[in-house]
Amino acid sequence: MQKPTDYHYQALQHVLRYVKSSPSKGLFFAANSDIQIKGFSDSDMATCPNTRRSTTGYCIFMGSSLVSWRSKKQSTVSRSSTEAEYRALAVTVCEVQWLRYLIQDLQVQPIATAVLYCDNNSARHITHNQSFHERTKHIDLDCHVVREKIQAQLLHLLSE
Repeated sequence: MQKPTDYHYQALQHVLRYVKSSPSKGLFFAANSDIQIKGFSDSDMATCPNTRRSTTGYCIFMGSSLVSWRSKKQSTVSRSSTEAEYRALAVTVCEVQWLRYLIQDLQVQPIATAVLYCDNNSARHITHNQSFHERTKHIDLDCHVVREKIQAQLLHLLSE
C-alpha cells in the first residue's frame, strides 16, 4: 500500500470486476451439517518476487460450511519449505482455537475434536517430536503453540 505498482492496480481491477459481475454469489451454510471443525493449512514457499516471503493460506470448515479463510504473506522470510509450512500451521492452530472458544461462548458443543490437515511431512514430524533441534530453534514459539494445542486435544493433526 505504500508504493503500489501497475501490477497491484491490475490485480485490484481484476478483483473489482469479479465482485461486480457476480453480485448473486454467496456462501451456503447447511442447517443439517455436523458441528465439527476441519482445517486445512498450506504455505507457498518464497512466492513474493520482491521480498521472497512465503504465503500462508488456510480454510476452516464447521461441518460442510466454510467459516474462516485467509491468505497472507508471512512476516518473515523462511529458509525452508518446512519452516514456511510450520508457520502457516501455527497461524491455523490459533484460528482453530479462537473458533473453538467462540462456539463454546455460544454454548454449542462440537461433536468431535477439531481436525487439521497439513501436507508437509516434516512439519507434522516437528509437531510430534518432543525434542528441539538446532534446525528448529528459530521456530521455537510456533512449535510450542502447536504442540500445546495438540497435547490438550484441542485438535488432531492429519495428512492430506
